[in-house]
Amino acid sequence: MSLRYIGTGVKLGEGTRIWHLTYIGDHTEIGDLTSVGSLTHIDHHVKIGEKCRIQGMVYIPPETSIGDNVFIGPGVVFTNDPYPPSGHLVGVKVESRAVIGASAVIKAGVTIGESSVIGMGAVVTCDVEPETVVYGNPARHQYTLEEYEKRRDQWIRDNDKQRS
Repeated sequence: MSLRYIGTGVKLGEGTRIWHLTYIGDHTEIGDLTSVGSLTHIDHHVKIGEKCRIQGMVYIPPETSIGDNVFIGPGVVFTNDPYPPSGHLVGVKVESRAVIGASAVIKAGVTIGESSVIGMGAVVTCDVEPETVVYGNPARHQYTLEEYEKRRDQWIRDNDKQRS
């Protein structure tokens, strides 16, 4: 069972993988070597860059733009109407190398800065500066990308020791 719906005018990059039960709307572009997980809904007129990893059960509405090398965790929801149902839609912009944790919700019109990290379950209601880490409800700046990388590297080292 590999049911997928891929709309008209869709451009899929070389080596892109689309998993089961996925919907991709008309006139969407997905770059090379991107992976889209099962049960994901990518609406029409969405642009996704190269080497992105989009996990399962993600919703990406029309007019959303995602840069290169972006990770989007399972169950992330992007919105595109800041005052529903206004009928005036605006996409979310995710810049390159951003990481968005599982079950985050991103408000319409928000820009997620380059190399930023959104914690799991965060509710993002305003722009996120590049190279910062935000989490919570509403999401707030917690620390820099440099501090995040130190914490991640320590976590990896600690777990590698436990497995030895």
